[in-house]
Amino acid sequence: MFENGIHHVTALSGPAGRNVDFYTRVLGLRLVKKTVNFDDPGTYHLYYGDEAGTPGSILTFFPIAHAAPGRVGIGETQETAFRVPRASMGWWTHRLVAAGVRHEALVQVLGEPVLRFRDPDGMMLALVGVAGAEAEPAFADGIPAEHAIRGFHGVTLLLAEAGPTAAILEGVFGFRETGREGSAIRLESGARIGGAVTLRAVGQFLPGRAGAGSVHHVAFRAADDAQQAEMAQRVAREHGLSVTEQRDRNYFRSVYFREPGGVLFEIATDAPGFAVDEPAESLGQALKLPAFLEPHRASIEAVLPEVA
Repeated sequence: MFENGIHHVTALSGPAGRNVDFYTRVLGLRLVKKTVNFDDPGTYHLYYGDEAGTPGSILTFFPIAHAAPGRVGIGETQETAFRVPRASMGWWTHRLVAAGVRHEALVQVLGEPVLRFRDPDGMMLALVGVAGAEAEPAFADGIPAEHAIRGFHGVTLLLAEAGPTAAILEGVFGFRETGREGSAIRLESGARIGGAVTLRAVGQFLPGRAGAGSVHHVAFRAADDAQQAEMAQRVAREHGLSVTEQRDRNYFRSVYFREPGGVLFEIATDAPGFAVDEPAESLGQALKLPAFLEPHRASIEAVLPEVA
């Protein structure tokens, strides 16, 4: 059965090697695809996730070695959260301390334990303790399986007002409000991974500024081209927003629009997936290029830094 929810989150980072080290060694995610920004092939596009690169587990980065730091503000993703077993929160706190990772004290948010921390570029991340997650499959590279990340919990969007964004999440992606706490409104799709979006309405505030540590866009799942087209039509017809033409990203097909609160949303198809151009057992090991860039491989490889 198809599950609505987040497909992936894409962010900007500093040096590629530092990014790979943090997300694979510290967090234990798998580097599932090493490719380039199709619109700027002198820059990597790195994808991290679970063993198969399941939609709802994928965090991607455009690393730029000397990128200026971003600034979180309204119209931007404030926090990207992963799911872990509830009993693992203490283990993760000790791991972050041992790795020298900046983190905050454990808090309760809408009845769930949340451990907030930042990656080397200042991107706000969180681990959310989920009851029963220990029984779910987990990819564990250097992390004990009983503590490993189980995909996304969800994202928190910082907005001037929540209503128009909630209308998109409910009317287009099938989310429903499940709770409120202070300025936070939680909406959920029912998906096991990537099924939560929290809207934090703060009124007039500084707008976000793109840079290292900031999220570029949040992508939501469509089962196939037909469902994607139906969602895009709903965005245009019922909400009066402009949607881009479909773009082929090799591993999924995408359309984009900016939701009323200013956050860039993408609708991404589940198909064809990350094993379309390399075996599942060797995902992320070789630099993969789309067909139109393959003739330029030598010049592209010459400007990309080495990463593990």
